[in-house]
Amino acid sequence: MSANLQYYKTFYYVAKYRNLTKAAKALYVSQPTVTHTIHCLEEELGCSLFVRSKSGMQLTPEGRLIYDHIAVAYEHILEAEMMLRQLQELSSGYLKIGASEISIHHYLLPVLTAFHKRYPDIRINISNSTTPRELQALKDNLLDFAILVISSDHKDKDLTITKLTGFRDILIAGNQFAALKKQTWDLSSLSAFPFVSVSEDTNTRQFLNTIFLQAGLTFQPDIELATTDLITPMVANNLGIGFVPEKFAQSALMRGEVFQVALDRPLPEREICLVRKSDTALSPAGQAFLCSII
Repeated sequence: MSANLQYYKTFYYVAKYRNLTKAAKALYVSQPTVTHTIHCLEEELGCSLFVRSKSGMQLTPEGRLIYDHIAVAYEHILEAEMMLRQLQELSSGYLKIGASEISIHHYLLPVLTAFHKRYPDIRINISNSTTPRELQALKDNLLDFAILVISSDHKDKDLTITKLTGFRDILIAGNQFAALKKQTWDLSSLSAFPFVSVSEDTNTRQFLNTIFLQAGLTFQPDIELATTDLITPMVANNLGIGFVPEKFAQSALMRGEVFQVALDRPLPEREICLVRKSDTALSPAGQAFLCSII
């Protein structure tokens, strides 16, 4: 490109307004500066771009040829600048967040409600799957963040993990297992009872497998489910006993549909953490979300 890009910017505004004074005002320069710039461009291109008339600055055929191309390019630049301003002002934007079932119900819903109220123009996509799958999606750059049940001590050089909150699982049973109300139980004493649990490919199942293994036991549920929210109704219908995050059982406990089984040792606290790629820069929308939860 032989001509200065600033020359083309000036040319664009003169051609758009067909008036040197209006073009100078749009460019925040003097009219003589605009006139000089147009003369410079004409000299570099070796042709006249405008002719003066009573109705203003009229494009020559050569000027029309240049303008038809310059207008498209410059308006794309203006559009890009406008979109960038919107992103920076958080009047637009897009977030992709991965979450496990437990983290959605136990933590994310009220956070998203508050964030959406503050930034209603930011669109949000929630991917709901197991913790291992969401971690992989994050590593594949398919997500901005993941809110997951994972230990803050989890070691992965590619990830930054920040604890957001903690929760405990409790053991619940239906009324046909009323005998379990009478005492405090250890895991070995409970092994004869039918269990309801989530499937093997979940973080929760791995957690329970480890807890039972540490007690010298094998955790073998009689009914396996795809999601944690199905455990409480299954237990309420006396299909087995099951471990659930306390929040998942609150309503059923209050209605008397299930009761909490007392354990001699409460299960360890689990963590809900924010996970993001360590080497990935955040968008303005991502920065705003990060600031809203940390």
